[in-house]
Amino acid sequence: MKISGVMIGTEDAQKLGEFYTKVLGEPGFRDGEWWGWENGGGIMIGNHSEVHGASAQPQRIMLSFEVDDVKATFEAITGFGATVIAEPYQPDDGMDNWLATFADPDGNYFQLMSPWEY
Repeated sequence: MKISGVMIGTEDAQKLGEFYTKVLGEPGFRDGEWWGWENGGGIMIGNHSEVHGASAQPQRIMLSFEVDDVKATFEAITGFGATVIAEPYQPDDGMDNWLATFADPDGNYFQLMSPWEY
């Protein structure tokens, strides 16, 4: 079994889709209120009748996006209106890895991470 994608339910797919278009570029899939990106795995955004308001526990599931330059990408995404949760930092693991965390317009958390080398 492998993960083929993640769906983000929302009550405002237009708003969230436009935000992630700024972050990820043009979606490869658009159908009405559905937006999709194929990015190593799939991310789909769409309206869901049971989702209302901001995420109550945004840390529960966090999207991670690998980028070559966390600091530069952090600056760009900050300009898109994302809420900064954690500015770029290096975890205490003794390696040269960087992370930064944001909240999207629905309050869901997502991270930028440098390519991880173990």
